[in-house]
Amino acid sequence: MSLFKARDWWSTILGEKEEFDQGCLCLANVDNSGNGQDKIIVGSFMGYLRIFSPHPTKTGDGAQAEDLLLEVDLRDPVLQVEVGKFVSGTEMLHLAVLHSRKLCVYSVSGTLGNVEHGNQYQMKLIYEHNLQRTACNMTYGSFGGVKGRDLICIQSIDGMLMVFEQESYAFGRFLPGFLLPGPLAYSSRTDSFITVSSCRQVESYKYQVLAFATDADKRQETEQQKLGSGKRLVVDWTLNIGEQALDICIVSFNQSASSVFVLGERNFFCLKDNGQIRFMKKLDWSPSCFLPYCSVSEGTINTLIGNHNNMLHIFQDVTLKWATQLPHIPVAVRVGCLHDLKGVIVTLSDDGHLQCSYLGTDPSLFQAPNVESRELNYDELDVEMKELQKIIKDVNKSQGVWPMTEREDDLNVSVVVSSNFDSVSQATDVEVGTDLVPSVTVKVTLQNTVVLQKVKLSVCVQPPLELTCDQFTFEFMTPDLTKTVSFSVYLKRSYTPSELEGNAVVSYSRPTDRNPDGIPRVIQCKFRLPLKLICLPGQPSKTASHKITIDTNKSPVSLLSLFPGFASQSDDDQVNVMGFHFLGGSRVTLLASKTSQRYRIQSEQFEDLWLITSELILRLQEYFEKQGVKDFACSFSGSMPLQEYFELIDDHFELRINGEKLEELLSERAVQFRAIQRRLLTRFKDKTPAPLQHLDTLLDGTYKQVIALADAVEENQGSLFQSFTRLKSATHLVILLIGLWQKLSADQIAILEAAFLPLQEDTQELGWEETVDAAISHLLKTCLSKSSKEQALNLNSQLNIPKDTSQLKKHITLLCDRLAKGGRLCLSTDAAAPQTMVMPGGCTTIPESDLEERSVEQDSTELFTNHRHLTAETSRPEVSPLQGVSE
Repeated sequence: MSLFKARDWWSTILGEKEEFDQGCLCLANVDNSGNGQDKIIVGSFMGYLRIFSPHPTKTGDGAQAEDLLLEVDLRDPVLQVEVGKFVSGTEMLHLAVLHSRKLCVYSVSGTLGNVEHGNQYQMKLIYEHNLQRTACNMTYGSFGGVKGRDLICIQSIDGMLMVFEQESYAFGRFLPGFLLPGPLAYSSRTDSFITVSSCRQVESYKYQVLAFATDADKRQETEQQKLGSGKRLVVDWTLNIGEQALDICIVSFNQSASSVFVLGERNFFCLKDNGQIRFMKKLDWSPSCFLPYCSVSEGTINTLIGNHNNMLHIFQDVTLKWATQLPHIPVAVRVGCLHDLKGVIVTLSDDGHLQCSYLGTDPSLFQAPNVESRELNYDELDVEMKELQKIIKDVNKSQGVWPMTEREDDLNVSVVVSSNFDSVSQATDVEVGTDLVPSVTVKVTLQNTVVLQKVKLSVCVQPPLELTCDQFTFEFMTPDLTKTVSFSVYLKRSYTPSELEGNAVVSYSRPTDRNPDGIPRVIQCKFRLPLKLICLPGQPSKTASHKITIDTNKSPVSLLSLFPGFASQSDDDQVNVMGFHFLGGSRVTLLASKTSQRYRIQSEQFEDLWLITSELILRLQEYFEKQGVKDFACSFSGSMPLQEYFELIDDHFELRINGEKLEELLSERAVQFRAIQRRLLTRFKDKTPAPLQHLDTLLDGTYKQVIALADAVEENQGSLFQSFTRLKSATHLVILLIGLWQKLSADQIAILEAAFLPLQEDTQELGWEETVDAAISHLLKTCLSKSSKEQALNLNSQLNIPKDTSQLKKHITLLCDRLAKGGRLCLSTDAAAPQTMVMPGGCTTIPESDLEERSVEQDSTELFTNHRHLTAETSRPEVSPLQGVSE
């Protein structure tokens, strides 16, 4: 039994799916019984009003039927309940119930029962006020110093204070500068209302000032009439607390002084009558409710504060005296006398958990039984330990902690791409120069084997490819259903996409016995779009700026059989040469050697080589697989085109820098534009006319500059997106050439793709350059490191835009150098260990000095000349890291 857990004296659950708030709980002797015992009054947003008088036979008992004195359905949401002297001519306590558009005052009375059913309680309506404005909360007290009765003040949603003198309406006043209603309380000592405005400051208004201020009903009159109808409503004092308030409570336990307690979102304030801070306490948790009450120590006040961690803290001023655990999050807390038990803490949660508890602990009558002592058998313990160690060892050897079970095919997804173009092109709003942009239909078929929920299909392709529809939803209420959807794909803008692959991703939930809502799962299916969707047959070109040569181990294949759809005529010349014309405007030429086993791809743009090269290798592999040839392989022996790749990196980085500068200029012009607007507004509001001093001309010029800069930013973003697509195409090509050059496996190529292509799109906050540089630096530090000194280097943990691309280009060159010297890409647990590699030129560290950096840049052109005749030499000290590579 925990000492710091609230002892449950009595508890109950109110209704089903009802909601409650801090104003829904009240403790008072509402039936004016002679014993003076408090009753628990609870109102709900569902309109139910309940009155309880707990009488548990033993501690921790739940609610009995006789504990509920009264339950009434008022049919309107109950916002707040209060008990006071609300009826004229008597000082008996009555119940005030606040609805959104009505204030009702009831009398609660009990009749002694003559039979075993017990006493009977009734609630009678004394009077009610229909409100013209929607109410938010209310407070009551002896406004103006009246004796023997309580007046009620209601705050509306739009900031009007409505004062009711029992059965009659007195007046209404609007609070100045009102935006949203806050908590409201009345101080009898200063005869003032205290609230917290939307400006996050505590405000105090004297009742006399409210009474003599301008009537709220005259707010629509002219300015002259308003000046003559009454005094202006002036705040007595204000205090800025810097946060919204949850509740306000005013405590006065002696006639000398009273305190204003304000519970904020993160702080707890105690103020004097004049608004000065008596003390404050910063809270380390989020509070939900509070209640100040008297303390046994003179000059101090105890406060109960509940929070969202199911805790109830008791403070004496700012000192924490006790903390207790509750079974729920309290939204209202009260202290009262129930069943001759003083100091019972009553808490209410937002879902209707009502509990009466007390602090401390209960005496425990439990006695622990004697433990039977027995001798330990060490031989059996050794056998059991060996069995457990074997189980642990077997689990560590397996692929995962959970046992691998056979995959259940809940949903089968298949994608079919049409081999022919659509008869009527579905391309709309295209920005391609050609007259007609073709489109191709893609069909996705889903077939389920079990009942599935929330099935959603998302299809994505690489820009500038566009889909006619990319989101679909399905309902699979019964097993073995088949559903098919179709959509079209076309090229929208005038540049080449980085990939022709698309991806269809299906997310769904599979319900189970233990989880009816379903277990979320995802399945995906990739598909490849035809090359002719973005490319047309074209005239071959004899000259080109960029060329690459792919070597194979088989005799050359006729290009007509590899690309049957791109033969414009059946000439013998087209057997060995073929031209491709992209819809964006660029041209690519493919040549097959008649004597050697080589293919050459050439173009004016370096990035345009990628799609034709990958398509060539893919179609060669499919051709030889159909022929039954299993040992077909491609290789690359030319020089690595890093210089062309670096030019694309520089172009992309320059656009990022330009975008950053344009955004800074746009921000400066926007600040200037707002400053001119403020000055003009001040001039226009001034009662004495003054010359504008060409502020209007300056405003017009600044506006034109803002529009021009916004257009420039938008244009730069489009160019940056297009440049990033070209950079991705070139990156795919470089990865492909490195894989062919070093005969890398699929896993190693996947590591390169993860390092070079980490982003689908880059932004000013996180761009391609800094992300790739961090990934390549990690590879150079771990699996491609040559000494423990490199592994001790600390990489920068923050990704910021670099000043230039020299560091990135140096790391890419060094990565290719390490791979050329036998480096192995690996992400296993032993990848961080220093590798013993037989490399020409010996083992050297990442160049750190300027001399070493210059040697890297000078020798980088000699590095990738011909890698078919690499020879492993013995390690020699003090050798340049790029020496030892010869033809």
